Amino acid sequence: MSKAFTRETEGEGDDDDQDGAASSLPAGTKNYITPAGYTRLRDELLQLIDEERPKVVEVVHWAASNGDRSENGDYIYGKKRLREIDRRIRFLTRRLEIAEIADPALHHGGDQVFFGATVTYADEAGDERTVTIMGIDEADTLAGQVSWVSPIARALIKARQGDVVRLTTPMGVQEVEVLKVDYPPPAQA
Repeated sequence: MSKAFTRETEGEGDDDDQDGAASSLPAGTKNYITPAGYTRLRDELLQLIDEERPKVVEVVHWAASNGDRSENGDYIYGKKRLREIDRRIRFLTRRLEIAEIADPALHHGGDQVFFGATVTYADEAGDERTVTIMGIDEADTLAGQVSWVSPIARALIKARQGDVVRLTTPMGVQEVEVLKVDYPPPAQA
């Protein structure tokens, strides 16, 4: 029998870790997330449930009523898209259920690095970099955000402005100096 006609085993092809963007949490740790990150994930979940999924279901229903499903592109693509949406909904639901909202504004004005801090540091060569320590599900390296479980974040956490910390990299241990620590201001009510 051709591979095309075999059924995927359970779990195979059902990888809920969405495109590597959100890696799994270390065992026994909490899923810290900023209030803004939580809101973005919740909004995405609601948009998928309330808007996108019903539209795709409607297209699939219409395509199924057209007869032969084996050569019906709308039906085939729609079913595939529904699986993708349902997988993302399951993923977001699980992540939001275990999310621990941590507001970085509580540390505004402090000089010690905690979750949510924007830290400017210099490496041994004197190159300065700025990173914001975010939750696993919201970090965007292209925007200068790193996950709180990343090596640089782990090295910086609990350091203070002016401290020199050791960062373990694939190329060896490197010392970095914390130059500046910032937090967002508290939200105005």
